[in-house]
Formats: sequence, structure tokens, C-alpha cells
Amino acid sequence: MYRTHTCGELRLANLSQEVTLAGWVQRVRNLGGMTFIDLRDRYGITQLVVDDSCSAEVKEAASSLGREFVIQAKGRVLERSSKNNKIPTGEIEIAVSALNILNAADTPPFTIEDNTDGGDDLRMRYRYLDLRRNPLKEALMLRHRMAQVTRNFLSGENFMEIETPYMINSTPEGARDFLVPSRLNPGKFYALPQSPQTFKQLLMVAGYDRYFQIVRCFRDEDLRADRQPEFTQIDCEMSFVEQEDVLNIFERFAKTLFKEVLGVEFDYSFPRMSWHEAMEKYGSDKPDLRFGMEFNNITEDVKGKDFVVFDSAEYVGAIVAEGCAGYTRKQIDQLTDFVKRPQVGAKGLVWIRLDENGIKSSIDKFYTPEELSAIATKCGAKSGDLILILAGDRKHTLAALNVLRLEMGDRLGLRDPKKFAPLWVVDFPLLEWDEETQRFYAMHHPFTSPKPEDIEYMDSDPGRVRANAYDFCCNGVEVGGGSVRIFDSALQQKMFKLLGFTPEQAEAQFGFLMNAFKFGAPPHAGIAFGFDRFCSLFGGSDSIRDYIAFPKNNQGRDVMVDSPTTIDPAQLVDLKIKLVEEE
Repeated sequence: MYRTHTCGELRLANLSQEVTLAGWVQRVRNLGGMTFIDLRDRYGITQLVVDDSCSAEVKEAASSLGREFVIQAKGRVLERSSKNNKIPTGEIEIAVSALNILNAADTPPFTIEDNTDGGDDLRMRYRYLDLRRNPLKEALMLRHRMAQVTRNFLSGENFMEIETPYMINSTPEGARDFLVPSRLNPGKFYALPQSPQTFKQLLMVAGYDRYFQIVRCFRDEDLRADRQPEFTQIDCEMSFVEQEDVLNIFERFAKTLFKEVLGVEFDYSFPRMSWHEAMEKYGSDKPDLRFGMEFNNITEDVKGKDFVVFDSAEYVGAIVAEGCAGYTRKQIDQLTDFVKRPQVGAKGLVWIRLDENGIKSSIDKFYTPEELSAIATKCGAKSGDLILILAGDRKHTLAALNVLRLEMGDRLGLRDPKKFAPLWVVDFPLLEWDEETQRFYAMHHPFTSPKPEDIEYMDSDPGRVRANAYDFCCNGVEVGGGSVRIFDSALQQKMFKLLGFTPEQAEAQFGFLMNAFKFGAPPHAGIAFGFDRFCSLFGGSDSIRDYIAFPKNNQGRDVMVDSPTTIDPAQLVDLKIKLVEEE
């Protein structure tokens, strides 16, 4: 056999045992009459010792070793005289009696260490080497553990894991689809699924009342740190349930994950917040509740003082940065430049400082000290605090104030990645109006049910209708979301009409689902969690890339295998596809 033990397994209890290890050479330290070799596999590192008592063959092999050589070593377990308490195997070493080089290795382009000298692009090109490093290994181990707990929990709740197709029909809503040409049906295309939405609803019609799947999904959209063209969902659906049932079971699911994976326990029910309240207080539908700094609407309190910025604004909002009255002019200028960035989009920043010298502001030539004190009182500010104010149209100012709030949270150390503040956001708008196309779009998807009490407004005031939908959020991240589904054909047709589908378009796109509903569709609801995001949240990272074995880069490319790439013209002929030449 190649090995009797792994490189992370041996302890003092194994003293004097004859063992065989195999792995990669982490480093070699030649001290003249003695050579130390750190041997690594995915379980850990064990120190090997080659000294003058070893055979000439062993010494010769040891002298030829380089980093990342694959070797097999046989020897006896000894207690180390100089122990290393930083690794679990640090109390023992192996006195080598036989050393076999299984495969020599070129010098890697970057160091295989926790803190490597390789840049992102280089490590992406040699991802298989990057995956040898502990941070990535630990990230993938975390992902594996979360998948295990997920399957165990859902199976224990009578959910069945059922696979759905990867090649389906294209859907018009949501992000752009990745398309797959069909050779056997020239001119026609499959689409890769953005989610298994319609199929899991069909499974409910089929009577499989509790379904789940840890499933790969695909969206052809612009990339960010928390997005990839292919990603993984924990996808779930249930029959004969209402919103409360879904929230209860998946709150228990989330608590189980936190407890079994991280050892974090919650002895309270997760708070619930309406979409409207979240937007009013935090300017975000996924608010970070690890800290306060709620918005204060001071629009009516500041108008009429001849300060045109406030007088012309649809909305004026303020946040209180506690203990920041000592901010220097340079620090405030930095914040002003920050909110003026195109990514934030504010036109400027107004501040009010409360300190032992009284109250001072960037707008004190328009407002008396008494008026500024009234604003401070309205915001709940006290001596030592700094009030930061933005103004403009409501939608963009709320969004900019949210970015400023998060920036202040970062600067003040209030966003500890090891602290978790989960919540449910509920009562989303069913529809959102798009000015450019002059029509409504589904805020979630076309199968989301309206609140029963709001159905009457679908004809008269569609923008007023709330969705029977819910998002699971934590630390400013939307981790999951779902809804109660429409299961009545007439209501679904009304929804399609609101979204601008003609009856013919609705039939062409979703006729199979509507037809299935005619054969007895149960009330049903579901939820899907972004598994990659969930993993990065647990790992304390803003990026999902390290929690995916082989991710794409920011341009959607896999630079390791060089994809996407051009296709052999003969394949295009088979597919009856002719490329359009660039002008």
C-alpha cells in the first residue's frame, strides 16, 4: 500500500510504530548531517527526518527533493525533541528508513503556503496548485460539511432529493440564459436553468410534497464578488403549506447549520421585517443588523431655510456615527469623496458635529444652533456623535445612505464576520415598474403569489400589491429567498397579463405548467438558498470564489482550461450555425 496513515494522523500514541506516509514535499531543510522534510497531504503535515544513520539510497533521494515532489516515506514514529505546537502532529516525527520519489515536480509558480506570493490571476491559472493551500482546502471542507448537514436535515424532514434537467426551455424573465444549440433540431436551442423553478412546481403537482436538490444553476449576467455564471442552490419546495410553515422549517434549518458547522446557537426567533421597513430604516432589502445606525427621515424638518440642496430634495436622510465627533476635516473630506463616487452617486455630504464645544455643522450659516440641535434630537444623537446627511431623490438617496452606513460600519469595526445577525424580510412588492420599457416586471418571478388581501388591487393598482414572498438575510447578504406559489390557473393568467405576456406568449413559454395545474395542483411554496453565498458567509469572506473548486474570473473566463473558446468550424456546420462576421 502507498500509505498506512495520513500526514495529519500520527500522535504520541503512535510512538515506535512503523508507518508509511505519502504526499507532497512542503519544504526541505538541510542542516548538514540531518535533513528535515515537511510532508503534506490534505489532512496535515508530518515532519520526516533523514540523518547519518539512514542508508545511502535514502540520503541520495532526500538530497534530490524539491518543493511539491510526490514521495512515499517509510519509518518509525519518534517523539520530537523540539516540538511544534502550531500543528497537530507537532509532537512527533518520522525517522525515515526508506524514501521513494513517486513523481518529481517543477518548481511551482507561487509558494504553496497559507500566505502565498501568487496574485489572483496567476493562482486562477494554476488553480489545482492553489487548491493545495490550507485556506482553500478549509473552504472546501466547510462547503462539504454544510452540504452534509443540509442533506441530513432535509432528509430527516421527509424531503426527497430529486434531480431536474439541465437542458430546458429559455425563459424571458430574470437574467439572460446560457443557450445550448441542438444538433438534432437545427435552429433550436436549449437553455441552461437559472433555477429549477417550474420543474419543482411540477413535482408538487406530481405529489412529491417535499423536494430538495443541491443544484447547479446558470445565469449569463455581469459578475461581482458574490456572483458566478454557474452557481449552486439549495433548492426546496413543499406542498400544503403557507408562508409560516416555510419560515418555521427553514429557520430551524438555518439554526441547525449554524450550530453543527460553526457551533453558533440562537436562542431566539429570527426577527422579521417588512420590505418597506427595511428600505425606510436601512435603504436595503437585505439590511445588516450587526449594528444600528438606522436612517432618520428629516425631510420635513430641514426645509424652508433657503438651503437649496434640502429645499429641492425629495428625501433627506441622516445617520448617526456614534463617537465620531472627533473626525478631522480630512476624514470628513474622505467620506465626502466616497459618497460622490459613481458607484454611490451622492452629490455631496452634510455633517453635524456634537462635542464639548457645542454643535457645529457644514450648513450652520443656514441653520441656527437651536435648529441644528432639534435635528440632532430628532436623530437621537448625543455629545460626541457625528451626524451624516444625504439628500436627493428618494430611491437613489436611500441607496447611497445604505452604502455610507455600511462604510461607517466597516470603519468603526462594527461588521465582525464572526458575528451573525439573521433575519427574514417579508412583504415585498409583487411587481416593480421599469421606466425604460414602461411595464411591470416580477420582483421575484412570475409564479409568486400575491398576498390574498391584495389580489383585489391587481387590476386597479398593481404597484400596491404585495408578494407572498420572503428572503433570508444575514449580515447584509441575501442568502436565500422564496415565495408561496400561484397554483390557480386563472390567477396565473392574470399575472402573465400584468407582466405583458400575450395569451399566445404565455402558452408558448409556460403552457406545460398551466396545463399541469388543470390536473390538480396543491397549494405549494418554496425557497432556495445560494449555497456558495451561504458558505462564504460561514467562512467570513465577501467573495464566493474560494468556496468553489474551479470558479470563473471577473470576465466569466476559466483561465486554467481557457474557456470559453472558439469552436471547430466543423462543429458549427453540424449545428447549422453561421457566425456573424464583425464589421
